[in-house]
Amino acid sequence: MRFNINGCSIDTTAYEIRRGAEKLRAEPQVFDLLVLLLENKGRLVTKEEITERVWAGRIVSESAISSRIKSVRQLIGDDGASQRLIETVRRRGFRLVGDVKVEGEIARTSEADLPPADAIAGKSALERPVLAVLPFDNMSGDSTQDYFADGLTEDIISALSRHRWLSVVARNTMFGYRRISPDSQKLKQELGASYVVTGSVRRSGDRMRVRVQLVDANTSAHMWADSYDRDTEDLFNVQDEITDRIAARIEPEVGAAERQKALRKGRTKLKAWDCFHLGINHFYKFTARDNLEAQRLLDKSRELDPEFGEAHAWWAYAVVLGMVYWDNDPEESHLNEALLAARRALDIDDQNAVFHAILARVNLARRDYGAAIIGNQIAIRLNPGLAVAYCSLGDSLAYEERYDEAIEMLGRAASLSQNDPQRWAFLSYGAMALIFKGEYETALSWAEQASVLPNCQYWTTSHRAVALACLGRKEEAQQVVKSLLIEKPGFSCAFARRKLFYLKSQCQLDGYISGLRNAGVPEK
Repeated sequence: MRFNINGCSIDTTAYEIRRGAEKLRAEPQVFDLLVLLLENKGRLVTKEEITERVWAGRIVSESAISSRIKSVRQLIGDDGASQRLIETVRRRGFRLVGDVKVEGEIARTSEADLPPADAIAGKSALERPVLAVLPFDNMSGDSTQDYFADGLTEDIISALSRHRWLSVVARNTMFGYRRISPDSQKLKQELGASYVVTGSVRRSGDRMRVRVQLVDANTSAHMWADSYDRDTEDLFNVQDEITDRIAARIEPEVGAAERQKALRKGRTKLKAWDCFHLGINHFYKFTARDNLEAQRLLDKSRELDPEFGEAHAWWAYAVVLGMVYWDNDPEESHLNEALLAARRALDIDDQNAVFHAILARVNLARRDYGAAIIGNQIAIRLNPGLAVAYCSLGDSLAYEERYDEAIEMLGRAASLSQNDPQRWAFLSYGAMALIFKGEYETALSWAEQASVLPNCQYWTTSHRAVALACLGRKEEAQQVVKSLLIEKPGFSCAFARRKLFYLKSQCQLDGYISGLRNAGVPEK
């Protein structure tokens, strides 16, 4: 990636800085600091972030940071008096305010609804939403309870930071706003915040109430709010549970907001980040046509920015789901391409839990069950609040006939994130695992819960039919099959056998097909 500012060209791949034909010398720490500021143009970069990036988190003096900032300014033609390019935010950090041009590997497209490539160049990292979590207020009237509100705030910051597509403002920076209660516009101006999380804690006796809300910093509009009432017998477990639920709720809300922003943006302004969110918007509609469009846009996103790991990973995910649900055949060449894309994402960021979960999903489609289980376990260790990883782990365990573990994981996924766009799938995969286990009443209950959720797919209806047939409720099963054939014309036992290519056990496959046959599903 190459940045241009004030006549200087900074090449992050070649690790060099030039002014015209002249190559400028810069110490490694100065170069790293300059790139950090360029990647976060317009956003306050805190001193904590600088020490984390430039000094690997080691404690350094204020004078050391000031010295490197001075060197960066001299390098690009700025100074501390004018601050034309780099602005000092007193006691907090620094903000790059000069004009920056970004050059990347650009692919020209002929699609009618995408602009020329030279109009959409841009580094996706510059577009990542910035999330600021204000210290939660202690409303208990007892200052000795401050520790719990502070601990909950810290845990939420940590949990949200595990969603690596978000840029979460560091804990030390946010605690500088304690008891100040700045509005969202001020946080947008000072920190570059896109979204702000606020909350309060009230404890009375053995009961506790936590309130939390999410605000769009650009409009000051409230996007979501909720409260959590709990007993406090085991305080730390309660804190962990509330943290996981809040983080699992906020991340999809921000994702949905980013997709809406991408939809509203003019097509001539699309960048890799916009193509990614437009692709994810189609991905979550869960139709054959939208899946193909998701693959196209995600592929375009990774062409526009080859270092954008999310685009590689989600393209791989879309390819695999196209094989499971829609018209893509499970060809080895397609599975190999998906595998390479998922691995490319992990090459870019091997600490990203979502990338590990998606690689696990690809490995499951390739019938590498051991790798799928290990990959999901890694994802959960990196982000204990990632619902999709619990679902994928449960799914993988079910095919290994480890049903009790599988159902526990799938239940955890369904309860963790009540508004996840894939929640129907968590319940649907759970219904399938319960069918394999022989618990048909519970399987039917899970499938019925899934069936009323938005974008639920025809496999859920298929599970309902199988469960009813296995319970001996043939007439009801036949009625469900009529609905199934409307949802998925051409559904047959042969089609199901072909699409269930990822099952390990022949006994599981034969039992499921037998259930379809008994429900009245045609053979071909």
